[in-house]
Amino acid sequence: MIHLHQIDPVAFSLGPLKVHWYGIAYAIGFVAAWYLGRRRIVAGRLPGINAEALSDLVFYAMLGVVLGGRIGYILFYDLQAYLQQPLQVFKVWQGGMSFHGGLLGVLAAAWWWSRKHRLHFFDTMDFLAPLVPPGLGIGRLANFVNGELWGKHTGADWGWVFPSDPAFDAMRGQADFMARLQQQFASGALDMHARHPTQLYQAALEGVLLFAALWWFSSRPRPRYAVSGLFALLYGLFRFIVEFVRVPDQQLGYLAFDWLTMGQLLSLPLIALGLFLLWLSRRAPTLQPAVADVAADKETA
Repeated sequence: MIHLHQIDPVAFSLGPLKVHWYGIAYAIGFVAAWYLGRRRIVAGRLPGINAEALSDLVFYAMLGVVLGGRIGYILFYDLQAYLQQPLQVFKVWQGGMSFHGGLLGVLAAAWWWSRKHRLHFFDTMDFLAPLVPPGLGIGRLANFVNGELWGKHTGADWGWVFPSDPAFDAMRGQADFMARLQQQFASGALDMHARHPTQLYQAALEGVLLFAALWWFSSRPRPRYAVSGLFALLYGLFRFIVEFVRVPDQQLGYLAFDWLTMGQLLSLPLIALGLFLLWLSRRAPTLQPAVADVAADKETA
């Protein structure tokens, strides 16, 4: 079945202030990370760390995601455009966030926080890894609401027609743009423009499936590096696969072979890192839950 995308990216307005679903998605992702992290703290999965320290970690990670994601997108995907229009940097509600840049930001924040609390960096990362997928999934749903990052044409009688498709550029500036689009859609004239909703594919893989795998895997103590390694490996694989049906960024196109995208290129180091960390975990120590710390945390909560 073919659907026409008609979702307003603005959730609601408060006078002149428009609140976008994109921003709400990020807020929900961080709240989910804090809630899941709280559960892992109560289970003693990061000995010596209480709820206050967890809040600091989530806050620093949030800064890493936002700053790293934005800077990463600019550097990896569209540097020239932002050099020409520097103020576009601040319009994050329009999209333009890079997972790989956000990951680097989180790594920097986790490294600084780990030093402050005298923890092994990868004990912190193993703790954080299962908290990330819900935010990734919700973020991909926000991409879908924005009508961005869609896929190739399905060439079949199913998919989504996105008003942001370049095929509609000639009529986009007209006042009755959506009305005309709806009329053409109802007649079946837009069926040829049906695309893969790759945002939903990624929400299912990077959000639901990745979370289920990591939450189950980390439900019992694992050797250091193992949880982080599984996260890097699975995310890299999921992203690499979906990129085959996702349209590359217009300003970049395919980098090589008429199929290699920037997303795939940036995912290859993640896959390699994941395999290396899993190999490294074979002889690594296993951090055991600290039951005594849990009891103390419950009393002060």
